[in-house]
Amino acid sequence: MPRILITGAAGFIGSHLCDHFVAKGYEVIGMDNLLTGSIDNIAHLTAENFTFVKHDVTNYIFVEGPLDYILHFASPASPIDYLELPIQTLKVGALGTHKALGLAKEKQARLLLASTSEVYGDPLEHPQKETYWGNVNPIGPRGVYDEAKRFAEAMTMAYQRYHGVATRIVRIFNTYGPRMRLRDGRAVPAFGAQALRGEPISVFGDGRQTRSFCYVADLVDGIDRLLMSDYPDPVNLGNPHEMTILELAQSIVRLTGGASRITHGDLPVDDPKVRQPDISLARKVLGWDPKVPLEDGLAKTLDYFREVLDREGGAP
Repeated sequence: MPRILITGAAGFIGSHLCDHFVAKGYEVIGMDNLLTGSIDNIAHLTAENFTFVKHDVTNYIFVEGPLDYILHFASPASPIDYLELPIQTLKVGALGTHKALGLAKEKQARLLLASTSEVYGDPLEHPQKETYWGNVNPIGPRGVYDEAKRFAEAMTMAYQRYHGVATRIVRIFNTYGPRMRLRDGRAVPAFGAQALRGEPISVFGDGRQTRSFCYVADLVDGIDRLLMSDYPDPVNLGNPHEMTILELAQSIVRLTGGASRITHGDLPVDDPKVRQPDISLARKVLGWDPKVPLEDGLAKTLDYFREVLDREGGAP
């Protein structure tokens, strides 16, 4: 039975990865300090092959026994989180990645780093290929996340080249699905919660900025393929279907059957104007393509948001 450590296990994507590898029969060790993750996301995992450890990965990581794989997903990952937790975001990207790589070296385990499309910043190349170096403001409010992930990638490649650690890097583009927090500041949960409550939907700017949305099950499949591949350099994973934020808001209003009007506010500082992955490399080396249509994924995600609002007594 392969053993895998997943940091950030109680987060949105981390918890879905726990589900995936438990179902595959791996022995899964989930680790999280619950700063932004929720134990509710993994409370259903009662199988004998799953263990949860509450731990801050910026401190020394101890895992007894052998390890085959490490998925390093610990980090605040939404605009609200990394604006409210700038120091913690920098520390987990730098110190947390260092500790995870040290553990991989000790255990001779393969490590996959969760990086992000934010390494491209407000891109001047469109769509974004892995060869693009990015357009990042290192001292802007988003820089704490962007540069933490850019440093994490540099550290990961250094351990690969200098210590011979087997590493993989996934650059994750906008992903959505059940277990997103309604108040994490990202477009899908923000618009979903507002529409389900019958509130106005708050769109930043004129809404013409673009994003590409990938359903979480597709992403998890791509991560597994990358982990098991022999490809050592960064790989984009995301859905290349590009749409405006205004179109997303209109889709959510339609799917909820509500009558929410759309309002417009100021754009956040350094908000990217375009964001679309070039996934040619993932198609070539992983045989991966996202499968879930946006409306199907949104329907499942909105069902989850309804359940959360019902529990909180906030549904209409």
